[in-house]
Amino acid sequence: MPASPSTARAINDRLALRLLQQEGPLTAGQLKQLTGLSRPTVADLVERLAASGLIEVVGESGEQRRGPNARLYGIVADRAHLAALDVRMEGVSVVVSDLLGRALAHSSVPIGDDTGTGPAVEQAVALVERVAKEAGADRLHTLVIGAPGLIDPATGELRDSTGLPAWHRRLVATLQERLPEARVRVENETNLAAVAEQREGAARDRDTFVLLWLGHGTGAAVVLDGTLRRGASGGTGEIGFLPVPGTAGLPSATACDGGFHSLAGSAAITELAREHGLSAGSTGPEPPAAALVRAAVADGADAFLDILADRLAVGVSSVVAILDPGCLVLGGEVGQAGGAALATRVAHRVRRMSPLPTEVRPSGLGGTAVLRGALLTARERAQEELFAPAEQ
Repeated sequence: MPASPSTARAINDRLALRLLQQEGPLTAGQLKQLTGLSRPTVADLVERLAASGLIEVVGESGEQRRGPNARLYGIVADRAHLAALDVRMEGVSVVVSDLLGRALAHSSVPIGDDTGTGPAVEQAVALVERVAKEAGADRLHTLVIGAPGLIDPATGELRDSTGLPAWHRRLVATLQERLPEARVRVENETNLAAVAEQREGAARDRDTFVLLWLGHGTGAAVVLDGTLRRGASGGTGEIGFLPVPGTAGLPSATACDGGFHSLAGSAAITELAREHGLSAGSTGPEPPAAALVRAAVADGADAFLDILADRLAVGVSSVVAILDPGCLVLGGEVGQAGGAALATRVAHRVRRMSPLPTEVRPSGLGGTAVLRGALLTARERAQEELFAPAEQ
């Protein structure tokens, strides 16, 4: 059955908008060539999209640079403003962008362990409001929050999780109350990091891979055939709870002590470095474990790096045996700090432990991946809604 005129218009509009988003400003003639649509159809969709406020003339193209055929059309970037949040144990980072994902303002605020729930939430919300104001955003269309912990796949809410500050869960509800017009979504931080690594980082050429997140804690994100897998309860990738040899006990349903976290979490890496007499001096904004690993790579601390690679290979080989991803990215601040030196060591050990060929790559984005993944997700969500004017 042929599509109805309204459906055909919606399809054509989406196609044109996607091309403008991917290629940048285009003339009507270029849109005709890229879409394969007729000249009258392109003229109609350009008029329709301009009237809806989604595109505008942004310049002219061609040698003479005049006349209607030379007009360059581009997406109205300030039609919507987006926000991305990276919520960590120790603070919050925020970036506000336009509809094309171009960052307009960015800032962070530390939140200490002794900060009460109410004050912590207020600091985070005030940061969002301040960054939005600096970006010139009167209101936010879509806001995506990356946070540690489990996200309920049925409700999209951050579930209670042992060890997370109470203000994490309160923050989501408060942002929705203070920004009632915004579409607020929370996602596991490691999943968002995987989105960024696949779109812009170390896994750009991979449809199937696993991201091993090494930061304050440990986590994993699983992408199979181009799709991010979350699991029945949203817990895919909770690798910190994986029982492994070399720990003092077994993890429990409420604590990952005794699991892989005890080998590869920030505290475990810091203690391992101390045992090897390593120090990193002042770390600045970089997490201490990442600074220690970076210093070890720079100083050629092979004994420390070899033991760390041994530990990581235990978790990686377990993942490989179950999923056979073919590619594993060492992400987070620690993965980026270890770089190729750590990734090569882990790959060598996995080859000895598993018959399944697995490439191990260092992160291309490190600690910025969560924020970038949240922004990419916010952009995609907003565009899906706004780029369907004929369907309203």
